Amino acid sequence: MPGIIDDQVHFREPGLTDKANIYTEAKAAVSGGTTSFMEMPNTVPNALTQEVLQDKYEIAARTSFANYSFFMGASNDNYEEVMKTNTMDICGLKIFMGSSTGNMLVDDKNTLSKVFANYPSLIATHCEDEATVKANYERYRKDFKNKELPYDIHALIRNEEGCYKSSSMAVDLAKKHGTRLHILHISSSQEIPLFDNTIPLEKKKITAEVCVYHLWFDAEDYKRLGTKIKCNPAIKLNHKENLFNALLDDHFDIIATDHAPHQREEKQNDYWKAPAGLPLVQHSLQSLVSRIIAGPIAAVLLY
Repeated sequence: MPGIIDDQVHFREPGLTDKANIYTEAKAAVSGGTTSFMEMPNTVPNALTQEVLQDKYEIAARTSFANYSFFMGASNDNYEEVMKTNTMDICGLKIFMGSSTGNMLVDDKNTLSKVFANYPSLIATHCEDEATVKANYERYRKDFKNKELPYDIHALIRNEEGCYKSSSMAVDLAKKHGTRLHILHISSSQEIPLFDNTIPLEKKKITAEVCVYHLWFDAEDYKRLGTKIKCNPAIKLNHKENLFNALLDDHFDIIATDHAPHQREEKQNDYWKAPAGLPLVQHSLQSLVSRIIAGPIAAVLLY
């Protein structure tokens, strides 16, 4: 089989190397059959300048076991820096249209429109509507202040509505400006119709992906695994089969991991304190083959 290409990983270097680094995670990737990775910009410092971005490439040149590329990061106020980027040297521009690990939320509509209109290459987005997530967070934090939390609290806070609002906004912006858009880690059935499966991949300007954990887990698994499977966007209830079928019929074009390691002690915190993210880069191939070996995609994988 050819090596796996993972287009969405968080290897934590620089600045978060108590969790992982490019050396350790690239080694883990290769051990599981992933031979190329594309790494995200929410390190410390964030990859919002050409200097930080270049530092990451230099670290990878010294330490990575696998092929590599890195995303430039966008913020509400680094437009000029974004436009300096040599698009031939990177895999894309990452925009967090919903907050996640780190502090790179881009929620200024004028900034989003400007970047979508003028950036000359691929934009990859994390899509969750921040207003929806915040409102849900405050409501559930208040309602369950002195009560036991629902086992699926994360799916309720980062719900289907928030994902669809943000993904549909990104698609509308891309269509308006003719942007090459890739939406990361689709997690809900509602988002599937946003992506056209009648266009050949080489002609698509808007693409999407599904992550291993959204194909494997369901909100019922929080009862067993709790914050171990806390991730953003959240694993939700009764979506994994629809997401799997959407992968088979070409609504989605990529399978990724969103590999995001944390210290074991961090993940053992209560819901409100535990960080979001799962370490999956070394397990993606095995997990997918286990998940679908009896299904119609097995022949495609083995081919």
